[in-house]
Amino acid sequence: MMMRMKWMLMLGLLWVPMALAAERELEVVIVRGADGAEEYGKRFDEQVQLWQDACAKAGVTCDVIGLDPKSDQDAEALQQRLAKSAAPDSKSLWLVFIGHGTFDGREDKFNFRGTDAGSKEIAGWLKPLKQEVVVIQCASASGGWVKALAGANRIIVTATKGPDEVFYTRFGESFAKAIGGLAEADLDADEQVSLLEAFLFSSHQVVEFYEKEGRIATEHAVLDDNGDGAATRSEVFHGVEPTLAPEGSKPDGDRARQLTLVLSEDEQKLSPEIRVRRDGLEAKLRALKRKRSEMQEDAFFTEAEKILRELGTLYATPKVN
Repeated sequence: MMMRMKWMLMLGLLWVPMALAAERELEVVIVRGADGAEEYGKRFDEQVQLWQDACAKAGVTCDVIGLDPKSDQDAEALQQRLAKSAAPDSKSLWLVFIGHGTFDGREDKFNFRGTDAGSKEIAGWLKPLKQEVVVIQCASASGGWVKALAGANRIIVTATKGPDEVFYTRFGESFAKAIGGLAEADLDADEQVSLLEAFLFSSHQVVEFYEKEGRIATEHAVLDDNGDGAATRSEVFHGVEPTLAPEGSKPDGDRARQLTLVLSEDEQKLSPEIRVRRDGLEAKLRALKRKRSEMQEDAFFTEAEKILRELGTLYATPKVN
């Protein structure tokens, strides 16, 4: 009982208030694809605007490719932009695709203005990048991007579970609203919306849409954030906790729940260095919790208290740039 009390007291140390704000080590690149039809063009523009607003609110650099309707070299523009992000001192990158996708039975393609490009080409363009990269692919036929792009320091979100789901996807519409800090998407009530929460919220919104319309769902979003290429659907999660993982693999969701575009006031006061150390300790704590059934109770709480003390110290004495 005493160990439990100590553990709960340590939990309270995680919310020590701090001062000052730290610069974000993050940049966002949005790729706006070809309209296909005027109706879709308006929807894509709305999503781009929501992302731009969220980035402005977050204080994050945001570049948009595909806004010029006269351009026919958007794929080339993206390739050149990604080459700039291959510099050693580049920030973490979020790459967002908004548009249509196709699949001919052999290759998937994202519909750029001009020449299309698919997951194989994008994977090649991303290969030189060593920093953490988040790819949010909101187009139809995007599910094949998971295996093509998965790897270390990669988080891949796609609007479909496979390349054969080729109809217009609504996932991106909800995601663009959620990522800016939509209150309904804040599942753990920490006053910010993580990448995982945006994925879960948007997936649930898609399910509700098809149920209300009485239609068979033609899109099923998936997430891979552990680099194994085995993506996970929202149904696997209870709240923000994964309930299972494919045999022999780690569950998805741990890293995505740590990544947030628009930070809460408390989170803004943490330096990048503190966030990295905090994220590592939280990962250790989650791994420990998953082993709890295999451990003696006293051993579990002893290990948990050790991690929580480190977290408490981290929050109480932050190092801010």
